[in-house]
Amino acid sequence: MTLAEQLLAYPAATVEVPGGCVEYRHAGAAPGSAPALVLLHGIGSASASWLAQLRHPAPGRCTLAWNAPGYGASTHLSGDAPAAADYGRRVWAWLDALRVTEAVLAGHSLGALMAAAAALQAPGRVRRLVLLAPALGYADAEPAVREAKMRERLFNLETLGPAGMAEKRGAAMLSPHADAEQVGFIKAVMAQVDPRGYAQATRMLAAGSLVRDLAQITCPVTVASGSMDTITPPQGCRRAAAAARTTLVDVGPVGHACALEAADAVDRLLAEAMA
Repeated sequence: MTLAEQLLAYPAATVEVPGGCVEYRHAGAAPGSAPALVLLHGIGSASASWLAQLRHPAPGRCTLAWNAPGYGASTHLSGDAPAAADYGRRVWAWLDALRVTEAVLAGHSLGALMAAAAALQAPGRVRRLVLLAPALGYADAEPAVREAKMRERLFNLETLGPAGMAEKRGAAMLSPHADAEQVGFIKAVMAQVDPRGYAQATRMLAAGSLVRDLAQITCPVTVASGSMDTITPPQGCRRAAAAARTTLVDVGPVGHACALEAADAVDRLLAEAMA
């Protein structure tokens, strides 16, 4: 079966939360069986990007992959520039609605900022953070750099639209060794982003600081990335690992979308986190 056909086995569901709803995909044990593995995607992505992990849930465990606020059918957060903490609060509203009391939070790229924010808000409910190809945010950058990075993303969104961005940036999410089906799948997921949700996430990225957040986190943290990632290169991921008082795990010669391209290695990391 193709990757798109495999995804049909994990249809999206929605649950009501204060302020709207959250759309998500589920595999394994029923929600409410603690701990759950909670998967938070990146800025140009969606719950579909966790297909490999949905296909291989930890035995007896619940795996949940959300569509972040403003993605898929998930309700947008209020305001034009929500903070990472706002996404973190929506994580807990979603998990509360599903009666999940304890979790391993796994964030990819921008999802790392969301996961760290959620861990700071409810440290007693987080067994471990797993941060894959984490985005550091630009709060600590020079103001001109921060503004330029934000404006570049918003300009691409405005001029290219989601489909154009996917065509331009999709292949860069993977290494040159990735197969054509993986590239096509990543592009198809990226082409479906909602412009308003993407713009909100862009502003959150500009204002976020993963390094600052990790310095305050007390739960165990795993940080991993691929050695061929050009979007969040290994040197930046090592900064995140140092802030979390751990060492960077190399999942192999893969690109940014490591959960798909290095599925076996990522699955092993997540299984260890859930053990």
